Amino acid sequence: MKKITLPLAVAALLCSATSFSAELAYTDQDRLHDIAADVSAERIEQDIRKLVGFGTRHTLSDTKSDTRGIGAARRWIKQEFEKISAACGNCLEVYYQSATISGEKRIPDATEVVSVIAIQRGITDPGRYVIMSGDIDSRVSDVMDATSDSPGANDNASGVAGTLEAARVLSQYRFNGSIVYAALSGEEQGLFGGRIMAEQAQKDGWRIKAVLNNDMIGNIEGINGVINNTTARIFAEGTRQTETERDARVRRFTGGEVDSPSRNLARYIDLIADRYIENLDTMVIYRLDRFGRGGHHRPFNDLGYPGVRIMETNENYNRQHQDLRTEDGIEYGDTIDGVNFDYAAKLTALNATSLASMAWAPNPPINVSIKGAVQPSTTLSWDALDAKQNPHLAGYKIYWRYTDAPQWQFSRFVGDVTSFTLDNVVIDNYFFGVASVSKDGFESPVVFPGAAGAFGE
Repeated sequence: MKKITLPLAVAALLCSATSFSAELAYTDQDRLHDIAADVSAERIEQDIRKLVGFGTRHTLSDTKSDTRGIGAARRWIKQEFEKISAACGNCLEVYYQSATISGEKRIPDATEVVSVIAIQRGITDPGRYVIMSGDIDSRVSDVMDATSDSPGANDNASGVAGTLEAARVLSQYRFNGSIVYAALSGEEQGLFGGRIMAEQAQKDGWRIKAVLNNDMIGNIEGINGVINNTTARIFAEGTRQTETERDARVRRFTGGEVDSPSRNLARYIDLIADRYIENLDTMVIYRLDRFGRGGHHRPFNDLGYPGVRIMETNENYNRQHQDLRTEDGIEYGDTIDGVNFDYAAKLTALNATSLASMAWAPNPPINVSIKGAVQPSTTLSWDALDAKQNPHLAGYKIYWRYTDAPQWQFSRFVGDVTSFTLDNVVIDNYFFGVASVSKDGFESPVVFPGAAGAFGE
């Protein structure tokens, strides 16, 4: 019998212990790794090819044909959501949402703008919503050209395909809060699908905690010559659009310009990327959208809801809003060969894990306040969350950071209390916030004190 040397024995013991501890260490949060791994680039490719195959998806295009135009596209999307729902025991509520628009610069004649919505209801807090969206419609150089071929492969079949894929993966789980998957129409003509949805959500009293607008998530080759599949951008506005004069006066003395709910939602997604998405670094951009441009998160921001745009880092303007043509050796047009399906899957996984983490977490803290002027310590307070909606609540975590730091730096779990004092942490030197934490470790986005950072009830 061969003698085992002590170093080998120790190594074997350590290996066994490591294996055992790794098995024990599997927690509910590791489900987020499973969710990221379940996202399929192949299924996303199939969906993008199907959407491109409708020829054009212009908002003013054919609605009667079974094979071409916006009507055929939205009917197919609805059928896909219904298939996903059937596979999970009818866990999705799938419906059209529409309104007739007319008299607008880009929709002069009466046109029904129709989006497709699928809701996965939460089991303890169904009135709390996180939303993922993509845009159905496409366009060429002339925004009013509703007949020319307009593949819209990246802009924005990629976002719709990602939304469908997120629904396929997440529908295999049950969550405390509700998740909404939205294929919105009328984006290129004036953000009408988002406006219709946001206004209806407000009327219906939806408690929206996050809108993740995905607009162009498949291109890795920039007009600047950069080819990069390892970064993505998260656009997030600062001061809330609905801020009152009184709130602005308070903010002037207490801060909050960079701690709107949209900004802290972006920080949350950025942290999810670091923890769960391999080889992806997200850039939080302190702006509503690209310079002077817009997207379908804006109608939600307009009503005060937290919302961000998730997209590629390096855009290729030869492939956006262009007639299909070749000039001076340059190919123009948003065709399928400009989409990297693995990259689209990576950003879809980022969305899916972020949605799942927020839907499993308790509601973000409510009525967070802070005091500590001319004192050596800082005290934060908040309201207790509804116990029926949040039976999995473990307690709350206080975060703080230096005022010029982009991401939260320090934290302390303080238990199931409604007030806590950080001794010898001077209020003047940091920004602060509070997150709620579930018993299995899922956290809400951080809420900055006061109206400037509130995520609502």
